[in-house]
This record gives sequence, C-alpha cells and structure tokens, in this order.
Amino acid sequence: MADMIKRSKALSVRPLKASQTLGAILAFQGIAGAIPMLHGSQGCSAFAKVFFVRHFNEPIPLQTTAMDQISTVMGGVENIHQGLGHLAGGGRVRVIGLVTTGLTETQGCDLHRLVDGFREQHPEWARVRVVAVNAPDFSGCLETGHGRAVHAMIRELTPALTVTRGPHSEKRPPILNILAGAHLTPGDLEALKEMTAAFGLEAILLPDLSTALDGHLDPGGHSPVTTGGLDPAALAQLGHAEATLVLGHAMEGAADLLASRTGVVDFRVSEVMGLNATDRLLMILAEISGRPVPEKYRRQRLRLLDAMLDCHFHLSGQNAALAGDPDGLLSWGALLEEVGVGTPAVVSSIGTKSLAQSRFQAIKIGDLEDFEDLLVDAKPHWLIGNSHVANMANRRNLSVVRSGYPLFDWIGGQSLCRIGYEGARQTLFEMTNLRLHAHHSFQKPYHSRYAMVGEKTA
Repeated sequence: MADMIKRSKALSVRPLKASQTLGAILAFQGIAGAIPMLHGSQGCSAFAKVFFVRHFNEPIPLQTTAMDQISTVMGGVENIHQGLGHLAGGGRVRVIGLVTTGLTETQGCDLHRLVDGFREQHPEWARVRVVAVNAPDFSGCLETGHGRAVHAMIRELTPALTVTRGPHSEKRPPILNILAGAHLTPGDLEALKEMTAAFGLEAILLPDLSTALDGHLDPGGHSPVTTGGLDPAALAQLGHAEATLVLGHAMEGAADLLASRTGVVDFRVSEVMGLNATDRLLMILAEISGRPVPEKYRRQRLRLLDAMLDCHFHLSGQNAALAGDPDGLLSWGALLEEVGVGTPAVVSSIGTKSLAQSRFQAIKIGDLEDFEDLLVDAKPHWLIGNSHVANMANRRNLSVVRSGYPLFDWIGGQSLCRIGYEGARQTLFEMTNLRLHAHHSFQKPYHSRYAMVGEKTA
C-alpha cells in the first residue's frame, strides 16, 4: 500500500494535470470521420488544439460552440444547435463528439437534453451520430476524460446484445475488443495490434490512434475530420467479440458498461510495461485464442532478459523520479521495480484507488512545484515525465526519459513504443545510455586576481 500524500495548498504552481476535456478530445481522434466540438469559449478549443498539434505535429480536427458571456448566461442552446447543424451539414462528418468544458459544467449545462432537442428539430441529420461527453476540467485528469469519452461512445454507438452470440465465421478471425487507455501511444497500439494478429485474432481497438495519429502523410490532403482510426460502424460489432481486453484503470467504467450491454467476458490489465506485464498479456491472448505463444515472442523475451543483465550494473540501486497520470505511473513502476530502480519521488495528477494499492512507497498528489521539491531529498538519476519535466531536468542537469502529455520538445516522441518485450528492452537501453553519458557540471578552477604575472595558480 502506498502512502497517499494529499494536496496541502489551494493552488497549482506549474500544473502537472491535463484536463478531462483534453482526454475526451484525444479519444475522438481515434474514430474515423469524427470531429470533437467543445461546448465552451473559443479560448478552450484554441488551447486544446495547440496542445495536441505541438505533441503530435499533425493537424487536429476540433470545433467549438464559441460561448461568450451573453450566451453563457442565456443558456447557449442556440450555439449548440448551430454548431451541430454546421458540422452535420458538411457531408463528411460521421461522428460529432460534443464535449463540455469547465465553463459549461459550472453553468450546469444539460448536454443530453440539448442534443435531444437538436434531434427533434433536425431529423434530416440522423445519419450523423452525436456523442455527448461530460468532462469537467475541475476534476479528474486526461486519462479519466479519455475513459469518459469511450464510455459515451459505447453508450451511444454499441447496441445491447439481445441474441446469443453464435460461433464466429470461419472466413473471419475471431474478434477481440481492446479498450485502450490514454497512457498508450500510437506506437504502443500498433505493437498491440501486431501481438493480437499473431494469435489469429482481429482487434477492434477503441479508440485506434495507431492509424490516426501515427504520423502518416495523408494522400487525400487536408481533411476537416479525422482520416484514420476505428470505423464507427465497428462499435456495433463489439458484442460479437470473443473477449474484451481492458488496458488501464481509467477504462474500467467503459468496460463495465460494455460487459453489461453485451455479456462479453473481459480481461483487465493495469500494467503494460516490463517482463511480467508482457508475460501476462501474452498468456491472456493465448487463453482467448486457444493458440500457443508464437516463437518470435519467445525469442523477444530472451532478448529482454539479456538486456536486463547487460543493463543491471547501470540501473540496479539507482533512483528515478516520476510525474504523470495514474495508469502511466503504474506501468512505469512495474518496469522499474523489475530492474531494481527505486522510485523515491512520485507525483500524480490525481489520487486513485489503484495508486493507493500500488507498489510505490509514497505518492504526492500535486503539481510540478511539489515534484521539484521532492527531488532535493530523492536525488534521482532520471526524471520521467512530459516536456515540462524535461525542462526541469535541463535546469537541474539531470537525465530525462520523456513520457506522457505533452511532448513538444522531442520529434517522434508520440510514436515511441514502450510495451511488449521489445518496448521494455529499448526503454532499458535508453535509460542505461542516458546514465552512461550523463553530463556533470564542474566548477571552473579558481584563479586569484592578485597573482603575480607569470606565477602559477592553483
């Protein structure tokens, strides 16, 4: 059990937490033909767009209801109806993700009633699905907002299964639903799909960022909506899967809803990095598919074990400081424990039950100011976190391993793969090489201003 240290101040200094609204936006980027629309002021959407454009270096489809002080007081019904009508009438939109912000949540907006009113007034746009997501940014974090959006997608787009599932067609591989948490990068998700295919399973990844924000050049040119991701029609097929793989505690609400609607059995995995986590993941896939683990993964496991031996003297007994969201912290903790790296300084954006039951000794719920204060006594050899943590590492002359959101100072960081045997192996190599090439600052030798000309000074 970890000692959870709660916040002791009434403000955030250099905030670590990214809002639930951002997490919901991220989830809709993994749905084909979708566009999220923030119900809030223009500034909210401008910040969110810049946040993700800097991270992914890709265009991010995003719209806003452009609430001002008058529409906020008067209710903002017209803003929503006009915004939905404008997007639905464009012809290319298949799914609109209507996401609240702190402004409209404080206002007390009944989002679902407003969507129902739009449907009554405009039945001609019934083909466009509208998914309403309540994502107040004064609670939760990016991971929980992502989970809320996936929950809303299942609620709106996945029908309850009313008939017994029959055996799958011999012409089509058995389906595996995968509810992927926000702590997984497009590179992680691509590796996960390769694992699934190796067991003869067809993955329905919700959401699927591996084909949406993987950094590909779209031959069709600029698009106002998402060009990759999961086909919205696939959500209607979730009830026909053999099983559901749930990755991350933030996805458990969505997993509960899917299980209650479809009766599909699920397997829940809280950690996805390291040897033991990959062992468990592969055994789950073997159980679902009825197939043995492919030989290539046995070979990769041996390579990871060899890497752990190679890196042992540079990692074991050293310390790392972590800052991030809960699911990401748990996965990092699993990998670091396996190689003997201590974690004396851990700061989370929010507190969760899963963190309280984790392997960490103590976790501070706080911001980057709290994180930097902990470094004084922790004396870490690595900092693990986003680009704001990287800036801190540069100031303190420490090595940094980039992880989380946002990464705006590292090209390609969004496509890093840290899951699986190969992902863990490359991560250990990265940490070891940082340790080997760590730069140390030295004081320049003192030269006395009173020394005689030609006299040697120490």
